Amino acid sequence: MAPVRSLLWRAFRVFQVYGANTDVGKTVFTTILCRAAKLRWSKEHVSFLKPVSTGPGDEADDLHIERHAPGVARRTLLQYDLAMSPHAAAKATGKLVPSDVELLSEVHRFASRRATRGPGWLFVETAGGVHSPGPSGTTQVDMYAALRCPVVLVADSKLGGISSTISAFESLKLRGYDVEAILVFRDGKYNNEQYLRDYFTSHHSIAVASLPAPPPRIDSDADNEVMAQYYEEESNRAATHKLLHHLDGRHQARINRLDSMGGDAYRQIWYPFTQHTLTSPDNIAVIDSARGDFFQTLVPKTKDAANTNQPALQPSFDGSASWWTQGLGHGNPSLTMSAAYAAGRYGHVMFAGAIHEPALALAETLLHGMKSSRLTRVFYSDNGSTGVEVAVKMALRAARLRYGWAAGADIGIIGLRGGYHGDTIGAMDCAQPSIYNENIEWYNGRGIWFDYPSVKCVRGQWVIEIPDALKAELGGNQVFESLSDVFDLGARRSRQNHRSYEECIERTLSQYLCSGRKFGALLMEPVVVGAGGMELVDPLFQRALVDVVRRSAKLFDASHQPSSSDPTCWSGLPVVFDEVFTGLYRLGRFTASSFLGTEADVSVHAKLLTGGLVPLSTTLASESIFKAFESEDKADALLHGHSYTAHPVGCQVALDSIRQMQAMEGRGEWDWAKDSDWSGSLGSETDANLWSIWPWELLDWVSKQVHFVAGTWALGSILVIHMQATDGMGYKSNAALKLQSFLRDGDGDGEVRWNVHSRVLGNVLYIMGSQKTTKDDVVKIANLVRRALVAH
Repeated sequence: MAPVRSLLWRAFRVFQVYGANTDVGKTVFTTILCRAAKLRWSKEHVSFLKPVSTGPGDEADDLHIERHAPGVARRTLLQYDLAMSPHAAAKATGKLVPSDVELLSEVHRFASRRATRGPGWLFVETAGGVHSPGPSGTTQVDMYAALRCPVVLVADSKLGGISSTISAFESLKLRGYDVEAILVFRDGKYNNEQYLRDYFTSHHSIAVASLPAPPPRIDSDADNEVMAQYYEEESNRAATHKLLHHLDGRHQARINRLDSMGGDAYRQIWYPFTQHTLTSPDNIAVIDSARGDFFQTLVPKTKDAANTNQPALQPSFDGSASWWTQGLGHGNPSLTMSAAYAAGRYGHVMFAGAIHEPALALAETLLHGMKSSRLTRVFYSDNGSTGVEVAVKMALRAARLRYGWAAGADIGIIGLRGGYHGDTIGAMDCAQPSIYNENIEWYNGRGIWFDYPSVKCVRGQWVIEIPDALKAELGGNQVFESLSDVFDLGARRSRQNHRSYEECIERTLSQYLCSGRKFGALLMEPVVVGAGGMELVDPLFQRALVDVVRRSAKLFDASHQPSSSDPTCWSGLPVVFDEVFTGLYRLGRFTASSFLGTEADVSVHAKLLTGGLVPLSTTLASESIFKAFESEDKADALLHGHSYTAHPVGCQVALDSIRQMQAMEGRGEWDWAKDSDWSGSLGSETDANLWSIWPWELLDWVSKQVHFVAGTWALGSILVIHMQATDGMGYKSNAALKLQSFLRDGDGDGEVRWNVHSRVLGNVLYIMGSQKTTKDDVVKIANLVRRALVAH
């Protein structure tokens, strides 16, 4: 089934009618709007849709429309004969309950067919109140959110209606709905109308329209005549027409703004990682909204008049997981509520010398989840790059004090080729010269960076590729039957496979140290070098690097004697793992360090930390690192901080995010991806914790397209395709652009066209799902990738 599409057309206006409660007059107001639209826009068509209806069929709302708004196309998708909540009615009647996606697809299908008839109006009426459950049990406000229809909210004019109306509005607002108008019946007894008008006008600048309440219901024949007269008067009322003109204007303003955003952004925005001379307004993806794994992006306007009958938006799979941060779906209502809760309870409060529950609970949850015998402290900062800078400050201070180096000593770090840890100056200096930093005026690379063996699937086999410069020492490429065999470090170590790695590392370190170099930390991204080219590093090499550094204290200072027998105390040099990208389930596990069978002395986490909602970073440290900053002199403290350190909104969202992912793991929500029929040679019967949402069948096929694919790999939610590059490997390569372009052009699936919004790193294209990406969506994307490569 195709992804859910927003209901937006250029000349076809769609509005969703919500009620603050049941029995507030949604159908009456909708009937008035339908009749008035038919009168005012007589050459256009007007439609009514009731996705779900409960109660006797002869009292269904679409029959009311038929009776009192002749000429209006009307439809009810699901009719349950029992007058109760749809989820209860569906269960009680025993009728088949459609999934939310199936129901939304039917809504879109009806709207799309009406839109092809040309300009017009569609009013989609919900059932009950904002949070009334749909047939599946999902509340309507969440179920319909992906459609992103602007809302007409019918207020409750009865006693208690002010509270229920404001609560309904806030529930809609929290989920990203645009409430364009509030409608309310006049009631002289409670006069809710006046309060709501003042409230919504002054607090939210939302139009509030009031109409006389319908006459009391009487016997059916007379009631029809009375209601016919009522509808005749109200549909011709100036206030009703004014409201419709307001809605029409809001629709046109939305379309005009979307059409102009690409050009306006091109003239005013300075984009990250973008050479502006190589882009244009047409290349800018205009995102109207996002839900789950999909953006809703603008379909560019054409000169063809028929384009007005085509959808203005299309679903775009967020193939970069919004640059590696998104894990629980865009618009996740639980994360949104967590953010609102913390904002309402705290706003932001300063953190030095203070504590609040979200920060403490998050620290406890992180330390427990890491299951590390070393990590005991949590330092908060703003983002991954600053989190790394904090980590480096921690590590260098600890090493300098232990080895007695002067404060001004030139101390470098040990890292990996292509390792990149952020864009702030300090983090940048931890990376070797590259396209990212070589033109930066203050850049001064401080360290050495080991080349390493990398892992790819080539011709259906898992290959550890040895760099040419290291083949004399390490030998040729190695072939494995499964990725699990590559990650089975116990078996590989028992075969002494690590010895050549360790000897090579020791020789290289000795050469640098003998020349007078000083190093204060080992800093690396465990398992995957991200921005440096999405390289899957041989985990045995990384483990060997950690082991050599930890046992080689005398290499770094020949006079040093071990000062502690505590196994949790750092030795050799502090080991820093940058898990900003690879941690917190991105690779399928809570911590990427578990793949290496070792623990860091300092560990940095961000991106998935907050599920993709707000910026936050944590730097976790061992007690031995922490104690390096203790003294009687305040100047010896870690004098680092941010105005928004440990901001409660970020901490509360992160706490919710981690707990959600841990709960998903506990419930086995990724078991489908761990199944042997799906994972193939990715995993093994003995290691179900090595898995990917991307199927082995796809990797096997892609790896055999050797004329233009150099190799591929997948782990957790990441799929990486290394293209052959005649223009040279690296970030400047254009080898992956054709594949990216095909994915951007997308595919038609039935009545819905959709595409994949992806990023490339030179000759590397990657597609990243979230931790909630469904098997069905993966299958669709995998098929599109196949077609893209066939057309390459």
